Amino acid sequence: MNVLELENVSYVYGADTPYRMDALKNINIGFEKGKITGLIGHTGSGKSTLAQMLNGLIKPHSGRILLNGKDIWEEPKKIRDVRFKVGLVMQYPEYQLFDDTVKSDIGFALRNMQLSDSEIEERTKEAVKFVGLSEELYEKSPFELSGGQKRRVAIAGIVAMRPEVLVLDEPAAGLDPRGRTEILSHLREYQREKNATVILVSHSMEDMANYCDNIVVLNRSELFLQGTTQDVFSHAKELSAVGLDIPQIAHIAELLKNKGVALEGELYTTEGVKKAILKLIGGKERV
Repeated sequence: MNVLELENVSYVYGADTPYRMDALKNINIGFEKGKITGLIGHTGSGKSTLAQMLNGLIKPHSGRILLNGKDIWEEPKKIRDVRFKVGLVMQYPEYQLFDDTVKSDIGFALRNMQLSDSEIEERTKEAVKFVGLSEELYEKSPFELSGGQKRRVAIAGIVAMRPEVLVLDEPAAGLDPRGRTEILSHLREYQREKNATVILVSHSMEDMANYCDNIVVLNRSELFLQGTTQDVFSHAKELSAVGLDIPQIAHIAELLKNKGVALEGELYTTEGVKKAILKLIGGKERV
C-alpha cells in the first residue's frame, strides 16, 4: 500500500524565460507505507525538488501528489496541515536552528500545532531519545553543539511532530563516518519502532544498500528505475550507463560470481555477502 503517490508530476524552473529548465518530467512514483525508500540520482536530477514537493513547499506545474489517496493541493488553504503529516528535513538542517535552547527549538513546531505543554514535553523527550541525544542538552543553546548534535536536534524537531511520512534530504551530508552511521541507524530504528514511512535522499549507494527497502532512481529529471533495493542494484549496467554505481561490496560479489562462485542472497551489503559466503561453504558465523 502506498501512502504517498506522484501522478504525472512535472515542474519547470524559469518557465517563459530563456533560462527555462525542466526539473521533473511526468513523474509517476509510489512510496510504500512503513518502508524506507531511497531517492538517488546525480546533482540536478530533480531529487531535492521532488522532496520539497512531497510536503507542499513546491506545487507541481502539472500532475497530482496524493497523500493517502487525496490530492494535497485539493484545498490549498490547508496545505499547512499536510506539512505536519509529511515532515521534511532539508539539506544541512542545522542552519535552520534558531531558538535559545535545544528544548525550545525541538518544541517550536509542536507549539504551532497548539499541543498542550504536557504533550509537547512527552513528544520532545521521545524525539530526543530516537535521535540519540541526551536530555542533559535540553537547556543548552543549539549553537554550542557539535555538527552531528545540531543535525540530530533539527531531525528531532521534525520527528516530534510524529509525521506519517518523514522525508530527509541528505541527512548525513558533511558528517564523519561515525556521525553518519549514528544518524542513519537511528532513522532505521525509528522506522521499525513506529512502522513509519521514510524517504531518504542520498548520493551514497552504501547508504541506500544498508538502510533502504526500496529505491527510486532519477536521471535528467525523469524516473529511471524504481523497485526493491535488490531489484535496483541488480541493474548494474543500466546504472553505470547513466553515471551511477552500485555499492563496492556488490562489485566484489559480482566478480566472485563471474569466477564461478555461486553466491545467492542480498549481495549488495557486507552482511548479505557474508551470509551468502557462509551458506556456500557450510560455515557458521562466530559469536
